[in-house]
Amino acid sequence: MLDGEISKALWTAEDAAEASGGKLIGADSWIATGVSIDTRSLAPGELFVALTDVRDGHDFVPAAFAAGAAAALVSRADIGGGALLAVGDVLEGLRGLARGARERSGAKRIAVTGSVGKTSVKEALALCLAPSGLTHAASKSFNNHFGVPLTLARMPPASAFGVFEIGMNHRGEIVPLASLVRPHAAVITTIAPVHIEHLGSLAAIAEEKADIFADMEKGAAAIVPVDAPHADILVARAKSVGAQLIRFGESAECEARLISFEEDAEGSNAEADILGKRIRYRVGAPGRPWAGNALATLAAVAAVGADIQQAAAALENLRAPAGRGAARLIAFSRGAFTLVDDAYNASPVSIAAALETLGKRPAARRIAALGDMLELGPDERAYHAALAAPVERAGIDLVFCAGPRMAALWGALPPARRGGYANDADSLIPILTDALKAGDAVLVKGSFGSRMSRVVEALARLGDNNNAE
Repeated sequence: MLDGEISKALWTAEDAAEASGGKLIGADSWIATGVSIDTRSLAPGELFVALTDVRDGHDFVPAAFAAGAAAALVSRADIGGGALLAVGDVLEGLRGLARGARERSGAKRIAVTGSVGKTSVKEALALCLAPSGLTHAASKSFNNHFGVPLTLARMPPASAFGVFEIGMNHRGEIVPLASLVRPHAAVITTIAPVHIEHLGSLAAIAEEKADIFADMEKGAAAIVPVDAPHADILVARAKSVGAQLIRFGESAECEARLISFEEDAEGSNAEADILGKRIRYRVGAPGRPWAGNALATLAAVAAVGADIQQAAAALENLRAPAGRGAARLIAFSRGAFTLVDDAYNASPVSIAAALETLGKRPAARRIAALGDMLELGPDERAYHAALAAPVERAGIDLVFCAGPRMAALWGALPPARRGGYANDADSLIPILTDALKAGDAVLVKGSFGSRMSRVVEALARLGDNNNAE
């Protein structure tokens, strides 16, 4: 192997075998420039990891080799077609690669969790740390039992910083993921009734989120939202592990304190005190949640020793990603309307925040198309009905509801704000499209399982069809 090839390698055969505890079969010398779990996106030269989830990844090993995979991490040695790295359990082999990537790199690692906002903070950290050094972060929300080790296994050895999003649905899921990352700084964005159906209470959610502090590096920072429900649980856990406590919020006790925050249609201007340093900055993505998200981001930047002034300047370049509040103008046969795509997920807190942001957007009419919020437990109807209050506060003109749970909001709305109701997202599409007018601003939001992304796709096609004409 040439020196130039080695320098481009993410994993050599020898290093991958050592980290995973696997056996090389078919070839004992190869290099992998990346790690993939999906043959549809696999790039030539990557190591294919044959995970078993909905489908058995071993069934796709031939397709991986056909796509140019350098090798495949498998638990079956009877597969032909290319170099194999055989292990007893593929997921555990991936975890071994993750631990190996962590140990061989000097990167400062930041872990992010929270009921809402964790992907936003992960994206902001990736943007804000980049001016200070090579920064590694997942391009998607890889925050579960295979996403976290995959993100670690993909981390280049030369990385200066690594950012890892950690999610959960049930009690006990965060500890093994946090222990894999072993962060130098851990952020909890907030505590809200997300997955409360499985955990039972906000206190239980706070306990689970606090597990991100369980196995941090010595001297690591614990970054805690002081105004969140059960913040006392988070603070107590951070202190119990001897972490450097950094509280963020608006109160005087906070080590990362918001001094001012002024919103406009495109973003916000803010001033904060971050660990004793006064910082002025602009956030390029709209919404009140960025008051806290930006504070947490800058606190984490400071905690790992990156340049906070450059980080603050980078926040101006932040944009809401697709599915998480991205806005675009759609020209259609009746004129043009603004589509706000926030359909990736939803909770009572995030919908209320999205409605507040929509209410500040210049528009002839402000319209919300809302799908069911899932995993809210026995009080789910009450949570849905309670959204009528933020609808009123934001001055939303019309609300369109999809799903049996959103029927509770539909019933709680005054008749003047009722735009339309359907049993599911697909059935809502014609009702909503027929009602659209030029100058409307339309927010589409719901839990992933409510499939409100189909509404977004249908509204976007109105513009495509208009262009085709």
